[in-house]
Formats: sequence, C-alpha cells, structure tokens
Amino acid sequence: MAAPDDMKVDQPEQAIDEGLYSRQLYVLGHDAMKRMAASNVLVVGLRGLGAEIAKNVALAGVKTITIFDPTPVSISDLSTQFFLRPEDVSSGVRRDHATQPRLAELNTYVPIRVLEATELNQDVLSRFQVVVMTDSLYGEQLRINDITHGSSTHFISAEVRGLFGSVFNDFGPKFLCNDPTGEQPLSGMIVSIASEDEEGLVTTLDETRHGLEDGDYVSFTEVQGMEALNNSQPRKVSVKGPYTFTIGSTKGLGEYKRGGIFKQVKMPKEIAFKSLRESEKQPEFLIADFAKFDRPAALHAGFQALSQFQQKNGRLPGPRNAQDADQLLELTKQIVQASGQDAADLPEKVIRELSFQATGDLSPMVAYVGGFVAQEVLKACSGKFHPLVQHLYVDSLESLPDNVESLPESEFAPVNSRYDGQIAVFGRSFQQKIANTRQFLVGSGAIGCEMLKNWSMMGLGSGPEGAIHVTDMDTIEKSNLNRQFLFRSKDVGHFKADTAAAAVAEMNPDLKGKIHSHQNRVGPETEDVYGDEFFASLTGVTNALDNVQARQYMDRRCVYYEKPLLESGTLGTKANTQVVVPHLTESYSSSQDPPEKSIPVCTLKNFPNAIEHTIQWAREQFDEYFLKPAENVNQYLSQPDYIETTLKSGSGAKEQLDQIKQYLVDERPKSFEQCIYWARMRFEENYSNTIRQLLHSLPADAVTSSGQPFWSGPKRAPKPLTFDVEDPMHLEYVMSAALLHAENYGLKGEADAALFRKVLSSMQVPEFVPKDNVKIQTNENEAAAAANSSSNADGGDLTDVTSSLPEASSLAGVRLQPIEMEKDDDTNHHMDFITAASNLRATNYGISPADKHQTKGIAGKIIPAIATTTALATGLVNLELYKLLDEKKTLEAYSNAFVNLALPFIAFSDPIAAQKLKYNDTEWTLWSRFKVEQDVTLQEFLDLFKDKHGLEVSMLSSGVSMLFSAFLPAKKREERLKMKMSTLIETVSKKPIPKHAQWVIVEIMADDLEGEDVEVPFVVVKVK
Repeated sequence: MAAPDDMKVDQPEQAIDEGLYSRQLYVLGHDAMKRMAASNVLVVGLRGLGAEIAKNVALAGVKTITIFDPTPVSISDLSTQFFLRPEDVSSGVRRDHATQPRLAELNTYVPIRVLEATELNQDVLSRFQVVVMTDSLYGEQLRINDITHGSSTHFISAEVRGLFGSVFNDFGPKFLCNDPTGEQPLSGMIVSIASEDEEGLVTTLDETRHGLEDGDYVSFTEVQGMEALNNSQPRKVSVKGPYTFTIGSTKGLGEYKRGGIFKQVKMPKEIAFKSLRESEKQPEFLIADFAKFDRPAALHAGFQALSQFQQKNGRLPGPRNAQDADQLLELTKQIVQASGQDAADLPEKVIRELSFQATGDLSPMVAYVGGFVAQEVLKACSGKFHPLVQHLYVDSLESLPDNVESLPESEFAPVNSRYDGQIAVFGRSFQQKIANTRQFLVGSGAIGCEMLKNWSMMGLGSGPEGAIHVTDMDTIEKSNLNRQFLFRSKDVGHFKADTAAAAVAEMNPDLKGKIHSHQNRVGPETEDVYGDEFFASLTGVTNALDNVQARQYMDRRCVYYEKPLLESGTLGTKANTQVVVPHLTESYSSSQDPPEKSIPVCTLKNFPNAIEHTIQWAREQFDEYFLKPAENVNQYLSQPDYIETTLKSGSGAKEQLDQIKQYLVDERPKSFEQCIYWARMRFEENYSNTIRQLLHSLPADAVTSSGQPFWSGPKRAPKPLTFDVEDPMHLEYVMSAALLHAENYGLKGEADAALFRKVLSSMQVPEFVPKDNVKIQTNENEAAAAANSSSNADGGDLTDVTSSLPEASSLAGVRLQPIEMEKDDDTNHHMDFITAASNLRATNYGISPADKHQTKGIAGKIIPAIATTTALATGLVNLELYKLLDEKKTLEAYSNAFVNLALPFIAFSDPIAAQKLKYNDTEWTLWSRFKVEQDVTLQEFLDLFKDKHGLEVSMLSSGVSMLFSAFLPAKKREERLKMKMSTLIETVSKKPIPKHAQWVIVEIMADDLEGEDVEVPFVVVKVK
C-alpha cells in the first residue's frame, strides 16, 4: 500500500512560524525544527501515556502524528487520559477516534490522523520516521522492533504502571546524533600558539576559562602568523589547564604573531543501538537515581514478567493482591535465572510493589515518563541531543503513604470511578485526602497549565472541602500556544487564569465550582486578598512563576504562614524541582544563584569583542532614543518642579536637561522627512564619527606604556562605516529608527524604501573633524571615575540650558509617546532597529553579525522553553505533592530533582535541612517565630522577652521604622514604653496598619543571658 502524498518526507518545505515556535527555537534551532517538520510519527496506545507523548510531540511541531488504539474508551482511562470525557465512556467509541479531534486542536501545523489498519506490518510501519508503543505487551514490542530495527524507522516503547515507568530506545545500528549536548559552542580569544610544536599548546586570554574538555574539537579564525589554521579542519583538543589546551602538531604552520579566536565545533556522533531482542540479556541502563542502583536490572525482568502474567491470566495483577504478587515474583525470578544471573539478589519488595501497582495509572508518572519519551521522539526526528541508550526504569515508591502496608486489599479495589487508577496505588482514603486538598497555584503559564492538568486528573480539590485557587495577571499571546497546552488560538487575548481554569473544569467536571481564578499579582499590594484568612485555609502553595522576585516573595509568605511550597523551573531541556517543607527543609530563598555576569561599561562603549556586547549596546540605544527622552519630556511638561527636582538629584542632571531641550526644541520634527534626517544623523554619529574619534585618540598602531600593541587581546581595532543607501543593513537602521522616532511624536510614517532613498539622496551630512585631547576610558576603573566626575560637574551653571527650555504651560496638551521594547511583535520595528544597530556596530569591530532571531533572544532575555521539559518537571513536582499530603516527617522521604533531557540526565537529592541556630539553650530555624498573642504595651513587650525568653531587647523595628532603641532620648523612650504596640507602629511609621492585618511582624536585636548579641527569630504581634 503506497503512502499518501501528505505523509512523504519530500514535500515542499514550509516556513517555520517563529511567532508560534519562538521559545522552542531557542532550544532546538532552525535546522532541527526543519528536520522535525519533515517527520511522520506513529503513537500506538492511547491511554494516558500515549496521549501525553502525542500532546508534547504535536506542540513541538512534527510533520504528522498518526495515532492507533482501537480499544473502546473505559472509565479507567479517565484516570490520566486528559483528551477523553465521561460521554466517551458511555458511547463506546475507540480511544483513537475520541482522542483525534481534541489532539488536533493543539497545533494547526500538525495534522492528526487515526490509523485504520488492522495490523501493524512492515508496509504500515515504513511510512513513519518514529514509532512509539505505549503499554503494549512485551511480545508485541519484540515483533514490531524486529521489523523496524535496521530500517529507517526508529522505535521507542514506554510503559507506566502505578509509580513505575519504563522506556526503551532503538534508533538503529547507525544513528547520527548531530549535537549531543545542545549547549552553545564555546569560544574565546587566543594569547599564544606554540609554533613548530608537536603538541601545539594554545594559551587563551585569562579573563574567562576556556571551558573545553578532552575530545572536544575547535576551529580558528583571525590568527595572524599561522594563517593556515584559520578556517581549516577542526582540531581535537587535549586540555592542559583552565587557560591552555593542545591541538596537535603545528609544524610547518609558521610563526604565531598575534590575535586569533577559537570556537568549539560540534562533531556528529554515531551511536549503535541494539534491538530489544538483543538487549534482553545485555541491557544498557540510564541510572536516574543512584540511591536505587539495583532497581533497573530488577525492573528490566519485572516488566517482562508483568507481560507474561497478563498473557497467562488475561489480566494484570490485582491491587495489593498477595497471591498475584507471589506469581509475578516467581515469573521474574525465572527471567533473571534464564538470563544467567543470580535471582538471590532480586529486591523482592520492589517486584511485589510492581505487582500491587500494575493496574495503577497516575498522572504525575505519566507526565514524568511522557515528557521524557516525547523528547526522545524529537531526538529521533532531528538528531538534536543525545538519545537514551537504551533502557530507562524509574520509580517513586517514596510517594506511597506510610500506612499503605497496613491497609486491607479492599481499600484499593476499583469503585468504577475515574480515579480508580490512583485508588489502585494509594487507596480510597488517600483519594479523599487528595480531593479535599486546598491548593494555591501562582501562575498559569507553561508550568501552571501542566500543573492544572495533573491536578484535574488526580481529582485534587474536587472534594466537598477542596479547592484550587489560581492567579495570573497575564493574557494569552500566540507564542504561549506552543507550550501552554490548555490554550488555543481562539483564546489569544484572554486572561490565562480564567481560560486555564475553564479548560480543566471541562476536562474533569468534578472541578466545576472548585477552581477559582484570579488576575492578581502576588505582592504586598494584594495582601488584603491573600492574607491571614486565605493562607489559613490552604493545604499548600505551588509556584509556576517565571521570575525570581515573585518566587522569593511567595517563599517568604509560605515561611510566615508555615505552608509547604512546591517550586520548579525550566530552561530549555533543563529543569529543577524543589520541595519546601515547614520545620524540616530550608526555604527557596535560603540559597541563590550567582548574579548574572554584567558586561563592563568600557567594553560596551569602546571595546566590544562579541556579538553579545553589540546586542546589549543596541538594546540600551533603543531606550536611550525612544523611551527615556520621551518619559523625561513628559515629566517636564507635567511636573511644575521638574527642573528643581532634577538639579537636586545631581547625577546626570545636565545630560537629562540637554536631552529634553534637544527632543522638545532643537530637533523636534515637524514632518516624517525630518525623522529620516534624524535617523541618518544617528547612523553617522554612531558608526562613523564616534569610531573616527576613537581611532584619532587611540590609533590602530597605538602601544601601551609597556610597548605592547594597544589594540590586541580583547580590544579589537574598529573601522568607521560609510553610509550606503543600497546596503540593506544601513537602510534598515535608518528606516526603523525614523519610524520609531516619528511614533514618539505621533507623526505618520511609512516603510517605503523609495521615499527613504529619495530623502537620503538629497541630504547634506556635515563633515566630521576629530577633537584632540579627548579622554577614552580604557578600563572599568576609568569609566567609573569618569561617571563620578560627570555627576559632580552637573552641579555647575545650567542657566543656559534651563533658560532655553520653553515654559511647560505654553505646551499644554503636548506629550510624547514613550516606546517600551516589545520583542514579540514583528510589525513594530523594535527588533528591526536593535538587530540593525547591533550588526552595524559588529561590522565596525569585525564581529560576525547575528540574525534577528538570535538578536531577539539575547536582547529580549528570552528563556528557552519546550513542552517536554515542562511536562516532566510538573510530573516530578506532583510526585512530591503526594508526599506532602501524606505529611512525611523525614528529609529522606522528599527529593529535589535536576534534569537535562538533552544528555539525558536525571538526578535526585535530599532537600537541605533548615539551618539550626541557638539563643540561650533554645534551638531555632527560619521556621521559628515568637508569638505575642495580644496588643501589649512596649514595656510589657520588653518585659515578656526578658522574663520568658531571657532576652534583653536592644532594638525593635517594623519594616523600615525603628520602634525602640537603647539610644532613644529619655523623654521619647518613656512615651513609647506606655504605647500599645499597634499605636506605636502607626505613630512611628506614620501609616495606619492595614485593615486586613491581624498580626504585624516586628524584628528585634537582643542580648542573651550572658550579654552577648544573638540572632533570634522574628516576632508576630496580634494587633486586632
């Protein structure tokens, strides 16, 4: 049977929709996306795991997905299959037919088909680049893999049984992985290369470590004296130190003189996969948890035994059925012995649990394994990232309730409910606990959508006492649709929280009336909404945020209210999860990532040597031209005391007022043609005049005080540009700058190249004459000194500037339009300007330019994102949620996770315990606090701490207000000692205590019984 035309790979190539796939493109790149867009994928099995894989692959954007599962929908499918509805159960429709229309809504670029064939034979399988089998009998997996091995069809099988998961890959005997890590290639500047040397020692600039590893390959450019190295075949590296490596013989290449840049070259890697049949007795495992080193081998046999049990009995082992568990254990031992290994070391408890949970179907495990497998599908399609070689077995037995073994078998029996898959693992009473949970989800973007989907399947908050609160003030944008899977094209412009809440309530009708959406930012301004009463009602909090500041705020709130917090984040293929348990673990804010490394000012201003430098410079230029001047002009026109206030501020006052004069008087355009003139002059100033002045002050042959060439190492000698209207980059700069300048003034402009050419051809550009004695800042210290000098000089006579400014009253109604950069609108010219501005400066300095996509990622600080990583991370988070609901008391019961799907790498660690501190004989942690249960006087407060806690309070504060100090004047001290705490706080802060606040936090400095200054917990005082 011939493949339909639309399933062949050689169709005309479609352009990638960068608006939809923008965040994913920063993970995969254009080449990998194009290969994916030519790949047809078959997913066999449409229970929860199959649906999860198909969902993630559809969002990623392959050519087609075909699904196959002729089994009629049953009530048990609703445990994890989020595309199915209760009405599908009663209609008896096939799983694939019921799934297809809802799966097709996810991505209009990916057709979803149902395979109507009765048998998966070679003819059918040959149509696909990847075949994924889920929850299939082992014998069927062997049969299909025997057909695909050695063909152009890659094979993946996967299974989830309760808290257990299994994955197997076979991409054929010669699979080519184009980019094993996906990391950006390293590069750096060269100081020297050993000439006529057997090893060829390369020394790099000691500003940053080269970061290379043995076996890496590098290429060279801009080497002077060994020009044969430039753009030659990549050389294999042997690392000798953080700033040195060897590249092999440099004999016959001449004498190294100066300069040079190395760049890491990604070399393709060929991987030989064994078939499933071959790997039965010699499996290769990815160890996901080194605390469970013995489990993969046991589960390798256990999953095979499970399939044998099912074939023999016509069913899976029953939940907590001891007799079935004995039978599965015996089958497993037979498989182990048949492979020539000793069954005596088999972890029997693990195999018995596999039997007990065989009918279990848990949404978090489905998300965990489904996210992993979907990324493997994309690897098979694209050759991007290193695939799994070859088996992965995972479990989360720690998520079981502590009392599970003491419960009767009947507790786990199915009750004809959509939650039967979860009841089979946790029991009915734990299901009620899940249903009566009250959870607060902060954020409903990518992680938030996945979290709500998991909770919907789990039935979280669906009970009589349960509830889910979700808040997100953002609205849906097109770029969200690629990974925030609860949203569709019709939802663009609507609030995320409302849309997500409605979507999951439709997914599981039990949540109707139980999920409450808000459009509030979490912060001090909403503490009247999310205050004492709100937090008292919660079981816990889950963060789905995209910024550290909001995470830290919610972390402080959870510490204050002693609520558990689930935290997670993703960056491309990387993810981490953290569980914060009151009185047990440290909090999210207890450890912080190091701050981002900033680019020195002198590098940005005069000595860029990388495209990141020119992009950052261009990004700052955008604000300097189109945002800040308009804001300053508007403040001048609306604030009567603006000049006085600006002069008092000191720093930058003269530049600020000069700029207002320029934008309001000297260069205020009356026509669009004048905007074009303004833009052309900005080109001349930035890319010709400034460079000519720099080279006049520091000529290309300048030397340092030690006689070394000044323009060497990271300092690249620039060249001025001559404007050419026929150069697309030159014209792009002037056009985008003029259009944005016109927008500032509300003038109508048009992107008509002919108009620009006409105006520019008649322009007269003044001749530039460099000035003598201009001081150039050559290092960061000089730049800082110059800034201080400038700010001090501002205090001088500004009469000329201020007197030439028009009276604000004479310009009533005049306002400029400040422009804030918006990176995701391709029609607004923002990224056009930044890309052109950056690339022109790169051309000045001989730096390779960047395209608009790369520039947008750096200038917009876009966080790379892909649905696979998000799905996996939320699965891991919810496995921790089970533990929190069971109120486990030991650190070892919980896990923080670290994942990189590109490698692939999965690791778990115990959370860090909360640090213990001590005052007198009392131990305390960040979770401790003193409680003062009534509104006492300050004197009573001080006496309480002295008498009850043995602490002499030396200072007391609330927020930024100091309420009490040993250094207070006697009269003021006596007055305050008589005041009630509430009165004291309001008097000193000069602000009323918020109406919603029943307690107020105060902080004390105190001495212990020995008179030593000690750290102590914060204090909460009841004021209402």
